[in-house]
Amino acid sequence: MIKLPFAGIKGQTDSRPVQVQVPCMEMYGKTCPVLTEVRPWFKDKSMEDMGRKYWKKKSYIFQGFVTTNPLAEDSTPENPVRRFIIGPQIFNIIRSALMDPEMEEMPTDLVKGVDFRINKTTKGGYADYSTSKWSRRERALDEAERAAIETHGLHNLSDYRPKEPTEAEVKIIAELFAKSVEGEAYDLEQYGQYFRPAGMAYQAKPQVSVPTASPVAAAPVSAPVTATAPVTESAPAPQPTAAATAAPAGDSAKRAEDILKLIRSRQAK
Repeated sequence: MIKLPFAGIKGQTDSRPVQVQVPCMEMYGKTCPVLTEVRPWFKDKSMEDMGRKYWKKKSYIFQGFVTTNPLAEDSTPENPVRRFIIGPQIFNIIRSALMDPEMEEMPTDLVKGVDFRINKTTKGGYADYSTSKWSRRERALDEAERAAIETHGLHNLSDYRPKEPTEAEVKIIAELFAKSVEGEAYDLEQYGQYFRPAGMAYQAKPQVSVPTASPVAAAPVSAPVTATAPVTESAPAPQPTAAATAAPAGDSAKRAEDILKLIRSRQAK
């Protein structure tokens, strides 16, 4: 997903900055109008921070059982085969085991698989999951877990990705991106039926909405899990430099203006 920041809501004088999430078209093997514009920014040191702001944010959809949970839950779902939204840090730990050629059995095997424990700590003021790990001991699914799979079946995880935008919606994404770069407020009346900030209602006739994947709190997961998600590139890492030189404010404004002109000229074509 790509997050597009806006200064506020058009027509609302007391509105705060908002973000609109849109799908990155590369998720569907298509050309993304946002990343097409953003990639060249990483060739210019003064544009790297702006490029990262508009770079795609990756998440991965998993399914499995929660067998140990220190978090209090008001209720438990009828179907114990749960879906999880997993971030890149945990995904990389999971993937390392799945790709390990020395592992005799897949950790997701229903009989000889292993549990995965999510451990959350803090590092530098941010959540850190680097101590999460696979169990060293094999564990087969118990009778209740097998019965749940027989009763409810496993999820088709591809069904939970955002709907692929239409050609018209891709053009809307490009427009929203240009307006975000320009620092405009979000126009709910114009774009609300397509993409809008999370939790914001749009009062209109039949709407065409594109669902977005919302992050969920990752409870400790202990169970063989299955996953489906493409491995995509990360934002280019910043290159070390001997010294950093701040660009004059006037240069930044001129650069943003040039970017907008380029975006608009491409849209016109």
